[in-house]
Amino acid sequence: MKYELELTHAVDEINKNNAKLVCVQLPDGLKPKAKEIVDYLTDQTKAEIVIWAGSCFGACDVPLEIEKLGVDLILQWGHNAWKRAE
Repeated sequence: MKYELELTHAVDEINKNNAKLVCVQLPDGLKPKAKEIVDYLTDQTKAEIVIWAGSCFGACDVPLEIEKLGVDLILQWGHNAWKRAE
């Protein structure tokens, strides 16, 4: 089953914020798609994209450790229902 992850919206946010270093945080169910997501974002922006491989239990679970890395933007996919792709 494929889902619409609104990656074009993510690209818009990266570009709008002129983000240079972006952290992608995914719930466990999307982690197998991490490389595909990162490849798309890298191809569509000038940002360096890193993956947070730790836990992600929703919007309140922001990894404080990434602040030390100088991350400009966190993109987080939570546990809400996603639209299915056509």
